[in-house]
Amino acid sequence: MIPPDSASRCYRLTELSYSADPLPRLAAVRALGLPVLLDSASGGAHGRYSILAAGPQQVITALPGETGLDCLARVRTALAALGPARWPAGIRLPFGAGALGLIGYDFGRRLERIAARARTDLSLPDLQLGLYAWSLVSDHQARRCWLVCHPSVSDSLEASIQLRLQQGDAAIGSFHLLTLFTPEQRRSEYDKAFDRVHQYILSGDCYQINLAQRFHARCAGDSLAAYDALRQACPTPFAAYIETAEHSILSLSPERFLRVDGGQVETRPIKGTRGRSSDHASDQALSRELAASLKDRSENLMIVDLLRNDLGRSCAIGSVRVPELFAIETYPNVHHLVSAVTGTLATGRDALDLIAGAFPGGSITGAPKIRAMQIIEELEPVRRNLYCGSIGYLGCEGQVDLNIAIRTLLRQDSDLYLWGGGGIVADSIAEAEYQETLTKVRLLMDSLTPFLQVGADV
Repeated sequence: MIPPDSASRCYRLTELSYSADPLPRLAAVRALGLPVLLDSASGGAHGRYSILAAGPQQVITALPGETGLDCLARVRTALAALGPARWPAGIRLPFGAGALGLIGYDFGRRLERIAARARTDLSLPDLQLGLYAWSLVSDHQARRCWLVCHPSVSDSLEASIQLRLQQGDAAIGSFHLLTLFTPEQRRSEYDKAFDRVHQYILSGDCYQINLAQRFHARCAGDSLAAYDALRQACPTPFAAYIETAEHSILSLSPERFLRVDGGQVETRPIKGTRGRSSDHASDQALSRELAASLKDRSENLMIVDLLRNDLGRSCAIGSVRVPELFAIETYPNVHHLVSAVTGTLATGRDALDLIAGAFPGGSITGAPKIRAMQIIEELEPVRRNLYCGSIGYLGCEGQVDLNIAIRTLLRQDSDLYLWGGGGIVADSIAEAEYQETLTKVRLLMDSLTPFLQVGADV
């Protein structure tokens, strides 16, 4: 154990054996309640650390009728009550203690006035954050792992958690898919919504709309087994697994929404996608085609400009920059066009102010954002709920890392939901956009198909 700095409240760190697979240890602590795994399954520059926790001290959820600002104020108060801690000399990890959980896309309706039109059929709260005083942090580059305990954690609790993690022998149950995934919208309904988006664009209401459709399957058994299969098939830097009494969340997101560390802010919007090919030459040609596509570059640039404005609401004047524009990132199923926007928090502003001013992420709404959200509410028949919201952490030292909850499955009882979407602009073609929604989720669907129970009603 690394000895604490006696001059201040300090995290207590105990190094445990490193494992690239976090699921046995997640299974070992899930009985503590509300287990959360922020899983950098792909490693790499944007996926160095994974964070695991369970057994929160309290759970903060958005209350009926509560505004977004009031809800975030309660989060701020809870983080302040836990209080910051210092890192021992010689080591600093991205997270030790704080809030872990989700902010659903529809939390944006608590921040902006959006008329209610779409149907609500899922019960996951608009915001649900657990306040955790300990975490297990794995560094996939250094291949090291630490149990991190906030000074408020008792010695007896720390010993109990350490014992669970070291044993790591809790079983993961079996998972069954009872039906295959099917789209909830008919193709004609998608085409009608697509045409309406085009009309809005041509009339000057908007420049781009992210239009999504939802897929549904029925399932039974342990969602963690399904997540295991998904992370092996599609490792991504901003993956996550969350489990509550009523829901399971299985996210294989490749996109960062917001990162704040030491007052420095970064967002990494994705706009532009090509499916992969099993033929190497064809696959490279698809990557080059995406990099050179004027349509995809213009879509990406629209969102970069939107996010520059969003970050500018909380960042110091003149600090917002675009250090990376139109980079190609490759995943098992797709190539993506990605940019980065950075800034420095203004004096008197914190990460929660930044979230209030930038949520939901512009890459999954369209531009201009508020009008885009109104059009999405009109044209998508059901509320997005978690989809296109965010999953991640808010540390008690002010640091934040949140994904965009795309490539994300939500289980409620025996129902399993998955969404696919894409940005529509003036020169978009309905067939290509519809196929893109399928391309983005096809690998996830296919990865669960082997779990189809023989004799199930399909």
